[in-house]
Amino acid sequence: RAGSLVSRIADAPEPRLEVISISKRFPGVLALGDVSLRVMPGETLAVIGENGAGKSTLMKILAGIEVPDDGQIRLRGQPVAFGSPADALGSGISLIHQELSLHQHLSVAENLCLGREPNRFGWIDRTAMRRSATSYLHRVGLDVAPETLVGALSTAACQLVEIAKALSTDASVVIMDEPTSSLSTREADRLFELVEGMRADGVSVIYISHRLGEVIRLADRVVVLRDGRNAGELIGKEIDHDLMVSAMVGRDISQLFQRDPHPPGPICLRVTDLRVGSRAAEPVGLSVARGEVVGIAGLVGAGRSELLETIFGVRRATAGEVVVDGKSVRRGSVREAIRSGLALVPEDRKQTGLLLESTVQENATLPALVDAPAAPWVDRRWQQTATAEVIDRLGVKTASQTSVIGNLSGGNQQKIAFGKWWLRRPKVLMLDEPTRGVDVGAKQEIYRLLDRLAAEGLAILFVSSELEEVLALADRVIVMHEGRIRGELTRAEMTEEAIMRLAVGIESCN
Repeated sequence: RAGSLVSRIADAPEPRLEVISISKRFPGVLALGDVSLRVMPGETLAVIGENGAGKSTLMKILAGIEVPDDGQIRLRGQPVAFGSPADALGSGISLIHQELSLHQHLSVAENLCLGREPNRFGWIDRTAMRRSATSYLHRVGLDVAPETLVGALSTAACQLVEIAKALSTDASVVIMDEPTSSLSTREADRLFELVEGMRADGVSVIYISHRLGEVIRLADRVVVLRDGRNAGELIGKEIDHDLMVSAMVGRDISQLFQRDPHPPGPICLRVTDLRVGSRAAEPVGLSVARGEVVGIAGLVGAGRSELLETIFGVRRATAGEVVVDGKSVRRGSVREAIRSGLALVPEDRKQTGLLLESTVQENATLPALVDAPAAPWVDRRWQQTATAEVIDRLGVKTASQTSVIGNLSGGNQQKIAFGKWWLRRPKVLMLDEPTRGVDVGAKQEIYRLLDRLAAEGLAILFVSSELEEVLALADRVIVMHEGRIRGELTRAEMTEEAIMRLAVGIESCN
């Protein structure tokens, strides 16, 4: 592959897209400092780095969302300046956002053609719109009707709609920011085929992912960013897991997380005969002890997130019981769940876990306000003290408590999503994809944090689609398939093969 890339580069008169010494500052933060990169026609360039390294800021500049303070962008050798996303799209640069940017109340077809609607005699041609949408949906392997409202789709389906939308623009440069974060293995494989097909058609792809296996599979070349600056470049056989991790974190990977389980205490959470909606073929039961970390594994659509949401009261169970420290929790009541000592960090922190336009302080203290010293009034001094405790305890990196949380890196946002519950001192912490969209270095920090909380006696129940994460964290793993629990494995029994056999519905692990 590297050889074919070299020949393409030799044949290309110049880079299709070039970034020269770009810098960008936000209040109290240097997001990018003198960053440069180039991407050739028909090349897949991976841009990797820890959260806060500047990847998303750089991509927003290329997509016309942000304006650089210094530096230059060249497109086909000519200087360009984008004042809006429309400018970038008009120049052939399309960005697939990590955080989905679809309009929930519009149909799939309307989202795909938004701003570019086909028309006849000044009227929108909905037949042509549906025909076009169907073609691109088929191309990404998504079997939904073009008339379907986006708000009715799963996160994974929305991710595929985003990809179809980018393809529909016929862009010459496509930027993919964590495109597989919500996709199943099968859906991800389809995406990889699309990327390879785009490269064969001469499209330049800039691919951002924290999943380094994907980078190894797809990338012709890798640019590494660290602390907002260039930290290295890898090509061909140099694209190796250990080399990439070392370049990203600036230290040897032997320092990364390895967990020693703690002796569990008494049972803290017990779920008995819980019926999760109408899809469960049989009731679900599980338990988590104090100081124990229990993982829930399974394929996308297995019902893992639905189970956590039902335990927490977001979804109403049709039968069964949730018991915390020997006391039954009223079904379908989030307020009762919180008062009983349950906490849930949802999968999509941007939509349901945090208030992105609010400050770090407001997010960190929100769940604890009801029991704060001055309730129902807000004691600002208490807020400052409590937020400082969260920042110090969880190692949050922020310019100040009044920083808008949407400007923090993904890893630091996730720490605040944990920290806001930690202030309430929960008995059971439930986490849905705790490191989704989080880089290698931030993952290790989160793993250490969860390990420390477990050592202090917190019961932890988490869902993860990353088997490496389950194997690293869990004392036990519960495996779900089609809404039911197929099996349970102890730490000694856990292997990727054993988990996957149960996840696809094979009862025996022998």
